[in-house]
Amino acid sequence: MGAGHGHRLHFHGHSPVHRAPAHLKLLALLAFVLVVVATPREWYAAYAGYLAVLLGVVALSRVPFGYLAKRMVVEVPFVVFALLVPFVATGPRTEVLGLTVSEPGLLAAWGLLAKGTLGVLASLTMAATTEPTAVLAGLQRLRMPELLVQIMGFMIRYLDVVTAEMGRMMVSMRSRGCEPRSPRHWPALARSLGALFIRSYERGERVHLAMVSRGYTGKLPSLEEQA
Repeated sequence: MGAGHGHRLHFHGHSPVHRAPAHLKLLALLAFVLVVVATPREWYAAYAGYLAVLLGVVALSRVPFGYLAKRMVVEVPFVVFALLVPFVATGPRTEVLGLTVSEPGLLAAWGLLAKGTLGVLASLTMAATTEPTAVLAGLQRLRMPELLVQIMGFMIRYLDVVTAEMGRMMVSMRSRGCEPRSPRHWPALARSLGALFIRSYERGERVHLAMVSRGYTGKLPSLEEQA
């Protein structure tokens, strides 16, 4: 845990947002999300203000908006769900673009889209301007339980390792005529994912034994000096 560990979400830069202490950015993100969630859906002007503030922070961070937009694809399932809500919700009906939809459903879809988009964009901005080790150090400074910080630290460190191993398994399957996206090959894919889980579990045990043999007692050196 001593070395810095980059992440694909992080955008290297030297803006004031990048230089801000990680624990303050975490608190700001939490406060922003709580305020957005607590805002009634009918306060349209408030959401416009939140978006303006957030875009101002993005501009100050000098992170290209396209860089963030590509990573907002994670919100697509929520967008699809929001688009379906007006059609399945009950209540008074209205017509939009020739389609009959629920008025309460429209309002609910708007609230889900607005709050979800603001939350995702704020979180991505935080991730793009803060190194993972700095985030962990910030969590330590905010007195998050040590064990949770360690779990998140190891998750970040070994996520790329497990992802790369899964990629090699997919290549191996395709080289043997097995296409993972084909439904008839899903049983083979399920067995491969099960094997990957077992390998990851065994790797975790080996890492823990190696740590114990080097004097690990449940507490790692503080990350604040490395942030």
